[in-house]
Amino acid sequence: MSILVVGTVAFDSIQTPFGKAEHCLGGSATYFSLAASFFTEVDLIAVIGEDFGDEDVAIFRGRNINLDGLKRVDGAKTFFWRGEYGYDLNVAQTRETQLNVFADFHPQLNEKQRKTDVLFLANIHPELQMDVLHQCERPRLVALDTMNLWIDTKHAELERAFSEVDLVVINEAEVRQFTREPNLVKATRQILALGPKTLVVKRGEYGVLLVSKNAIFAAPAYPLENVFDPTGAGDTFAGGFLGYLASRREVTDLELRRATIFGSVLASFTVEKFSLDRLREITLADVQERYHDFRSLTHFEDFEA
Repeated sequence: MSILVVGTVAFDSIQTPFGKAEHCLGGSATYFSLAASFFTEVDLIAVIGEDFGDEDVAIFRGRNINLDGLKRVDGAKTFFWRGEYGYDLNVAQTRETQLNVFADFHPQLNEKQRKTDVLFLANIHPELQMDVLHQCERPRLVALDTMNLWIDTKHAELERAFSEVDLVVINEAEVRQFTREPNLVKATRQILALGPKTLVVKRGEYGVLLVSKNAIFAAPAYPLENVFDPTGAGDTFAGGFLGYLASRREVTDLELRRATIFGSVLASFTVEKFSLDRLREITLADVQERYHDFRSLTHFEDFEA
């Protein structure tokens, strides 16, 4: 089954306590697409400027990623983000954002894209997310990500967007920000009441919480000795999560739990190097090996009283 992703392909400049990377590849759709392509075909919808050269586009080559929806705008620059992290790598400080070509981005889907099986709406403007969704013939699974900016400035629009999707991917701070509820479990219930069937709460170094109407599943983060750059980890998680689900015949509770681990595994690779450098290196065999390591890490037997 194919995935259609709509989001940013960007350049980033990043500084962490462990180093920095200037003008490196980034963007929500970039991380998502590479992660999802380990499992299924991805149709990428994004816009780039003339400064995004063929050597940059090469990040997508040789992977199961269709670039028909990657549009280049001559005479313009690509979306740019500059961020900095302290020792709390869960918190990014935005130092600069240049929308550039993304300021006027209004994608028009072709016939194949409108018939996608799985749709992922990355953390772009909620009205743009809904415009893309309404162009599609109803996919079997629609997932949405968001960010604190839209919660602050487009709360009503975001609430409507939540009501039209099957699954919301969101981080812990954003759940509390959106609901103004300090208790995380109560806050997730408020969002589920708006309409989505499943909520995936990204908790950084503390793992992931998967919440549906009748079940809660918690997974830890994979323990790592070397963490250099958390940029894109959430988008990588979403790519691994939805990529795996798209490769399954049905979205069951069991498959959602497996998808959570695959998403966590992909995200754990991303943070080991800056930008997408680690994702460039790994193979599906590496992903599967770490999945099995993850299972050993979290498995325990029942006890007899």
